[in-house]
Amino acid sequence: MPPKKKVSRRKKVQPGSAGLSPKEILATLREESQDAAGGVQANGGSVLGSYRDPYGGHDLIIAALPIERVKPTPYQRDVSENHVKRLMTAIETIGSYLDPVIVIPCAEGYWTPNGNHRLQAMKKLGARSITVLLIPEPDIAFKILALNTEKAHNLREKSLEVIRMYRVLAAESPGNECDFGFEFEEPAYLTLGICYETKPKFSGGAYHPVLRRVDDFLELPLSKALAERTRRAQSVLSLDEVVGNIVATLKEKGLVSPYLRPFVVARINPIRFSKAREFDFDEVFGKMTASARRFNIEKIRQEDLARTGGAPEPEE
Repeated sequence: MPPKKKVSRRKKVQPGSAGLSPKEILATLREESQDAAGGVQANGGSVLGSYRDPYGGHDLIIAALPIERVKPTPYQRDVSENHVKRLMTAIETIGSYLDPVIVIPCAEGYWTPNGNHRLQAMKKLGARSITVLLIPEPDIAFKILALNTEKAHNLREKSLEVIRMYRVLAAESPGNECDFGFEFEEPAYLTLGICYETKPKFSGGAYHPVLRRVDDFLELPLSKALAERTRRAQSVLSLDEVVGNIVATLKEKGLVSPYLRPFVVARINPIRFSKAREFDFDEVFGKMTASARRFNIEKIRQEDLARTGGAPEPEE
């Protein structure tokens, strides 16, 4: 029986016992952050103030920047035009822009890892400048995904953003994939991200429950781990091709349900009812592919689909 994974529990803390006091937050920028403040002036902006964040005590700079100097990080999700329009309407209605975007310095000026929708809204409104919260440490760009709450990610957006981040890190960092667990959040996002890159209308939600149980972070350098990640994604896509044929045949038989693909995947999932905590990726997907190829469509009835729960296939 596979060993149980260690469950870490958050330690309780006393209220008001962590971080800085209000007087400690107001402090002069450390020497290592002075260059970032000087960079604002060099980029045609203005430093409006600075403080230390109340939890970790890191330097933060409030600034105004020429809007053309701020760009999204290259690994961000695609912009939702509907969300940008809603933000434009809200800004115009209120008559004020109140929520600074987070930025970090880069060679071309500044990247915003959190705030691209607000940035695009202001650009479309013709704004000349934008207020920002500048974090002097560029490495925070790879951790900010966990704090991005401006617009909730769906599975496709999350997976694509994570695999784009992976490719940037793979070109810059010698670290192992498992060293970036916080930045990537789930190994399943990496595999699904490559699936979505290969097949934009891929129904990742049907496979996510399985991948969350069988995928794991690899103890390999990012550049080498990417090849294994691609191989795993191809296993998922190959299975999806077989599942897609089953779904198409079920539809031809007149079986109608928004849950067809998740239903088929659940029927061929060999670990669906298993209480084990560790599995071999290739073994599980090998069994699923074999089960899919011998799937007996004649045994499926409409009432079987009616009992299916979970999320339907997303409309792309």
